[in-house]
Amino acid sequence: MRRSGTQPPRRQDTGSPVNINIPNFITLGRVMSVPVIFWLLLSGQSKFAFIVFVCAGISDAIDGYLAKRFNWRTELGAYLDPLADKLLIVSIYIALGVRNELPLWLVIAVVSRDILIVLAVLLSWLMDQPVRIKPLVVSKINTVSQIVLAAVVLADDGFGFGLENTRLALVWITGTLTFLSLAAYLKAWFMHMTGYESGHDMPG
Repeated sequence: MRRSGTQPPRRQDTGSPVNINIPNFITLGRVMSVPVIFWLLLSGQSKFAFIVFVCAGISDAIDGYLAKRFNWRTELGAYLDPLADKLLIVSIYIALGVRNELPLWLVIAVVSRDILIVLAVLLSWLMDQPVRIKPLVVSKINTVSQIVLAAVVLADDGFGFGLENTRLALVWITGTLTFLSLAAYLKAWFMHMTGYESGHDMPG
């Protein structure tokens, strides 16, 4: 029989392990699809790029449904999911810009908007005035418009649907929404940083 006190007490893990679940793995799969789509576009395989893009969109809907249905929301997922969406859109727009499928000004506007958002948030943290990012209605509509434009261009280029007029209209709609959402973001950011609206949520 072991005497009391001969065994040292077990050390309890006080760390905070990162929670990874099924929606997170699905989101990671979407992140890994980014270089695949980028390579397919640059190699001229628009049809396969469109198929992978559709699969990525379906995976986004699935992981969102699972997270809400089974309450599988995690802090990792809260950051990873929008990051995956941004990486996918930005990479597609850059590739389509390189191929002259989208006007250069639109590609620069879309990419610059996201870069400015990241830089502004980092700057607010460095200045000890952190902000929360909460998408506004115009930002959500802008994201939908960017996705629809990317899907239309990929489908038209891959399957030859003859959607030139639709593409042109979507280019101008997306460009307008991109500038409007950036203006809304900058307004909210300046108001937060100058103290006009304390604790203001930032449009994403």
